[in-house]
Amino acid sequence: MAAIRLDDGTLFIWSPIALTDALRAAVDALGDVRWLIAPNTLHHLFVAEWQRAYPRAVLHAPLRLRKKRKDLNFTPIPVNDAAPWSRAIDHVTVGGNLITTEVVFFHKHSRTVLFTDLIQHFDRDWFTGWRSLVARLDGLTSPEPRVPRKFRYAFVDRQHAREALKQIVAWPTDQLVFAHGPPLQHDARAVVARALGWLSP
Repeated sequence: MAAIRLDDGTLFIWSPIALTDALRAAVDALGDVRWLIAPNTLHHLFVAEWQRAYPRAVLHAPLRLRKKRKDLNFTPIPVNDAAPWSRAIDHVTVGGNLITTEVVFFHKHSRTVLFTDLIQHFDRDWFTGWRSLVARLDGLTSPEPRVPRKFRYAFVDRQHAREALKQIVAWPTDQLVFAHGPPLQHDARAVVARALGWLSP
């Protein structure tokens, strides 16, 4: 999860996790929660409790999520220029994947790109037993962040993905924040380009 304070002091909550009392207190100390973001069709488990806690906040998610969560009241993530947070945050939708549709965000001021599942990185000792072998085969414990093999195989519209890739690697990225791995504060643009390089024609 990430919390971004916008210029007006409101908060943009990306990929919200379970809302504990301690987390809510920390978030409330930062500002008023205005935007809740389910960034792909897999990271949505806790958004309902955030909606209950912050009823004035607007939930945005990929349109494809409606097939899985008919109980959620959300607005599809708009095109980039029409997004209410566009002065501070860019985004691009990476579609054409059978597993998920993911929206990748870029916070302009900090030059931070936010990935959810399309880039992952775990230490080799994170998994044990047979899971360690599966993780290695999937590329989760590679020397640097990369797209897991199962997501690579799931791209059925690679041209669509390549168009999104062009926008992502064009961002002047300094830092990488992603849901499955520690933040990367150096050389992030090159790391992202290498992670997505297999999609190049």
